[in-house]
Amino acid sequence: MGHDLEKTLSTRSNVSQLSRHTQDYDLYVAKSDPGAALNEQDGHQLRRALDARHVTMIAIGGALGTGLLIGTGSALRVAGPGAILIAYALIGFTVFMVMSALGEVATFIPLNGFGNYCQRYVDDALGYACGYVYLFKYLILPANQMVAGSLTVQYWVSKEKMNPGIWITIFLAIITTVNMLGVRFFGEIEFWLSTLKVLTCLGLILLMWIIALGGGPTHDRIGFRYWKDPGAFLEYTDSKKHLHISGSLGRFVSFVSVLVTAVFAYLGSELCAITFTECARPRKAIPKAIKMTFYRILVFYVLAIFFLGMCVSPRDPLLLDASGSTASASPFVIAIKNAKIHGLDHVINACILLFVLSAANSDMYIASRTIYGLSVAGYAPAFFTKTNKLGVPYYGIALSFLFSLLAYMTVSSSSSQIFSYFVNVVSLTGLLAWTCILIIHLRFMSALKAQGIPRSSLAYKSPFQPYGTYVALTICVLVIFLKNFTVFLGHPFLYKSFITGYIVLPVFLLMFAGWKIYKKTHWLKSSECDLDTYRDVIDAEEEEFAAEEAERKARRAAEGIRYDKEWFYEKFLGWLF
Repeated sequence: MGHDLEKTLSTRSNVSQLSRHTQDYDLYVAKSDPGAALNEQDGHQLRRALDARHVTMIAIGGALGTGLLIGTGSALRVAGPGAILIAYALIGFTVFMVMSALGEVATFIPLNGFGNYCQRYVDDALGYACGYVYLFKYLILPANQMVAGSLTVQYWVSKEKMNPGIWITIFLAIITTVNMLGVRFFGEIEFWLSTLKVLTCLGLILLMWIIALGGGPTHDRIGFRYWKDPGAFLEYTDSKKHLHISGSLGRFVSFVSVLVTAVFAYLGSELCAITFTECARPRKAIPKAIKMTFYRILVFYVLAIFFLGMCVSPRDPLLLDASGSTASASPFVIAIKNAKIHGLDHVINACILLFVLSAANSDMYIASRTIYGLSVAGYAPAFFTKTNKLGVPYYGIALSFLFSLLAYMTVSSSSSQIFSYFVNVVSLTGLLAWTCILIIHLRFMSALKAQGIPRSSLAYKSPFQPYGTYVALTICVLVIFLKNFTVFLGHPFLYKSFITGYIVLPVFLLMFAGWKIYKKTHWLKSSECDLDTYRDVIDAEEEEFAAEEAERKARRAAEGIRYDKEWFYEKFLGWLF
């Protein structure tokens, strides 16, 4: 009995020690000074309330947006079905390598934001530049998404009948409320919105397949007709500049320009990394989110692009005249109209509205957590780490709310052009974030090797290494410089597009150099990277989670329950939802 009592006291002592250590880790994640007193923790911690299903759906929800439903139309018009299939597949591989690299680093020790990873594994100055550039993107995007939402509603209600500012107000109230109700509520909302996104995309893929095989009302079996005429790879044409580049060079220019379009269709895939520190079991949830990303890229992007290229001609008059953010600009709607399927365009427009609202909701969440992470790293004022009882960084939400008011600029036609340039300014930030993630991964792998930690011991290992990361990094750097290369072709030279398209790059470099000089930082050697601090906390928490899961399974087995909703979800729905 004395031995049992001693064992019990020892267990309680270990649990208490783990609890204190875990709180210390939370403080390290929540404040720039890891040595601060424990009583300062209250009101500065995020809430770990996201399950694996939330993280995986936020991952795919971040990538599925108007870039797929609408942006593919311009890509098809410029380059043809064969070129966009290769371009989207190539960028899909790049996205998978970025996500895999991120997953390997994040499962080791989850941190707040990319700036914190840079600070720990690369250089404090890179963390400063990367963190703020990424913040710029997500401060502007909610306003952009709400503008797109107001345009989508105009498919049914014209702006003459109802001012777009009314819709922007409604959207802003919705996304602010969702974000203020805590990460668990946000996770549930995003899970179901992303589920509807998945169902929409699956339905469109199936519909395109049926139309291509002649299953529509017209019974026209299209097949690969448009791959032959006008062709799978088109020569480059710019009607505004009256420019046409013929031959192999023209087809190559078209392909490269579509490569850039494909990148921006995938941007947002990495945003699930911001959720990792609010994940209940990161060692299980993060690898699952990363692995599922690969299959979803194959299904949602590659298959959708493949069947779309069969159903819509690059020379279709509806595609050439399409513009804006409504269903009329979607190549999927054009395929539906050509197949004489009536009424479905309204359904697609409703789906587009759903997509942009979900994106605006996620963007506000990412903006608030990004400024929180910058404050954690010491790059922003400390008050941004303050949270309410639900673990919501309310100052970050307030900052995002204030920038969201920029959406009202589009109510005035004179300021809408300025806003479009503003959006173009921040469009490069996603590519810079991908580049930073890949650099972090290279430095992380180098640190593991230098400090004698085998990669085989990691909870998740990125495949095709180190070559996969090097290839993805090369593609990202090339696309950064090729982003707006078409401004140099023909006349006139579109200097406004050039400036707004590339200005973020010198800003990023200046922020990096400025912080480096001001703080006298240095590029960390592999032996200097911190691979130990609080790793034991994550290991201990994982053991605790694993023990709880084993206990649940044993309890179900004892009760004779073999097939419950968790088993069904894992076996049949988990790969998709």
